[in-house]
Amino acid sequence: METVLTAAVALLDEAGAPALTLRALATRLGTGVGSIYWYVSGKDDLFERAVDHVLSGVLTTIEGHTDSGDPIDDLRMMAVVLFDAIVDRPWLGAHFMRDIGVEGNSLRLYEKLGQQALRLDLTPQQRFYAVSAIVGTVVANAADMGQEPPPEVLDGVVDRDEFLGRYAAMWRELDTEEYPFVHDIVEEFDGHDDKAQFLAGLDLTLAGLRLQAGA
Repeated sequence: METVLTAAVALLDEAGAPALTLRALATRLGTGVGSIYWYVSGKDDLFERAVDHVLSGVLTTIEGHTDSGDPIDDLRMMAVVLFDAIVDRPWLGAHFMRDIGVEGNSLRLYEKLGQQALRLDLTPQQRFYAVSAIVGTVVANAADMGQEPPPEVLDGVVDRDEFLGRYAAMWRELDTEEYPFVHDIVEEFDGHDDKAQFLAGLDLTLAGLRLQAGA
């Protein structure tokens, strides 16, 4: 089963969810499609097991960290680990929370986040909203970063900074009275670091949580 899942994850990493078919997997493994059915009941089962397989590594990394004593700092660490995993595997972002209705690594990861929220002086509703906000911040930013670059960047015609610079140059030409905010932040946008942007948003979310919990 480990070999099957490793090959399935490799296919997903190479070309995303559409690439994962039982026929493609059988070809990768040098076997027949029929033999794959010894391990999974079909494509959906295969995909769910591949997600669970990847999340087991995320959980192992999280569990390898020592408790900091501060639940919000621990939430931040967990969020960053998950963020990095989804950036590396964009196909994971849209699916890792899909299986929280069954016992598995998706639910275990959700529980791990929630257990940190249990350490805070919050109501159940506040904890639910807090974990939802953190997960939403992670997934939205990681999915955005994990998108395939524009064709001209992918082809090497321009690099990322040059591509962003085009938008920055256009923004600088806009009317300052009509677009005061855009003019205010254009120098920050030009060549900005995507992960730093994510971390700033995450820290804003966690700062609000800290205030709410009086922590």
